[in-house]
Amino acid sequence: MSRRSEERPEVATDHGSKVVPEWWADEKYCYLRTTGRVTGKPHEIEIWFGVYDGRLYLISGGGERSDWVKNLRRDPNVYVRVGDDKKEATARVLKDSGSHLARWVLAAKYQGWREGRSLSGWAAEALLIEVALRG
Repeated sequence: MSRRSEERPEVATDHGSKVVPEWWADEKYCYLRTTGRVTGKPHEIEIWFGVYDGRLYLISGGGERSDWVKNLRRDPNVYVRVGDDKKEATARVLKDSGSHLARWVLAAKYQGWREGRSLSGWAAEALLIEVALRG
């Protein structure tokens, strides 16, 4: 357990999952571990992420073609690691998520998006994944 996770108690959200620790939002990358749909072996990727409403959001630029997306569709039970803080979670692809506020969070964090500007194609159109911590 990281020192940061010891400093902040975890609480449940209205949607029943644990809240993502606040300090995670300041980190550049997270590591998502899925279970390989063919091999059954752990598969970990480094990926950009955003935090919104107590949950973690990822964008798949490769859409449904990405192996990690195929893996989580097969088995939504995943692990997320930020720094040395690792949590069990459940991931899901969000359908019809074009106006989801997490897109703006990701665009602001990684592309400098500001109010009044349009989202990039990546932020506006790529597949949005929601990750809810379990506990």
